[in-house]
Amino acid sequence: MKELLRPPRLAPGARVAVVALSGPVPEERLSAGLDVLRGWDLDPVVAPHVLDRHAEFPYLAGTDADRAADFQAAWCDPSVAAVLCARGGYGVQRMADLLDWDALRAAGPKVLVGFSDVTALHEAFATRLGLVTLHGPMAAGVDFIKNARAQDHLKATLFAPETVRTIASGGAALVPGRARGVTLGGCVSLLAAELGTAHARAGARGGLLMIEDVGEEPYRLDRILTQLLRAGWLDGVAGVGLGSWLDCGPYEMVRRVLVDRLGGLGVPVAEEFGFGHCEGALTIPFGVAAELDAEAGTLTLDEPALR
Repeated sequence: MKELLRPPRLAPGARVAVVALSGPVPEERLSAGLDVLRGWDLDPVVAPHVLDRHAEFPYLAGTDADRAADFQAAWCDPSVAAVLCARGGYGVQRMADLLDWDALRAAGPKVLVGFSDVTALHEAFATRLGLVTLHGPMAAGVDFIKNARAQDHLKATLFAPETVRTIASGGAALVPGRARGVTLGGCVSLLAAELGTAHARAGARGGLLMIEDVGEEPYRLDRILTQLLRAGWLDGVAGVGLGSWLDCGPYEMVRRVLVDRLGGLGVPVAEEFGFGHCEGALTIPFGVAAELDAEAGTLTLDEPALR
């Protein structure tokens, strides 16, 4: 697995676009998130269809074509330095094939921020554009607009990424050891759902897999991880860092599933890195060479996430 191209960091006054690629966005939360971004001396612009609701499917923020067009226009706008997703939910997979990937590539490297359903876009950006992306809190996310830790860590990653090269875990080593590799991952159910699609990578060989999820009961996590194992997608993975498992059942049961399914890989596995669907979620860059020290509970990037 190769390191990916790092986009430029943001500077004060940078224009950032906010897009809705998945579920519908509450207007009051969007407004609060924009205020946070303005407080960072950024110039946020809202894509035309961010507050749309799909006429037939209330779980979508407008039509697939409109969501794709918003993203395409934002990314290809030379005045935009970063594209921030407004929220997760579901919908990225429906619009990913509507994007003009040649045009996105020609627009040059810039910053993409999002998590949860945006995992599908992280994968596509790695395989189609070869760009580092940020698995981080979203502009209209309730855990972002109300949590200083999430805000501070994302802000530091965007403006001064050299200050957040080490990300510390609050947990323990499920499997001890150290490993080196290139970071990848996201919402593990989305990684499984991407198997066999045009945007999915062949596997996690040589990677440091950073995974989390929300609302998946232990038996469903078992099934997701078993699918990835049976597909050979986890063959050769260098190490695994675990984030949050909100609403996935009693954590001790979740932990047993993770140990059972991942322990046989023979690689370091460390828990509770504080990213994903949790209060104060940290920002994890994907596509950067790093070292995972399971016993110390650290992920240390070789270089800052952004140039």
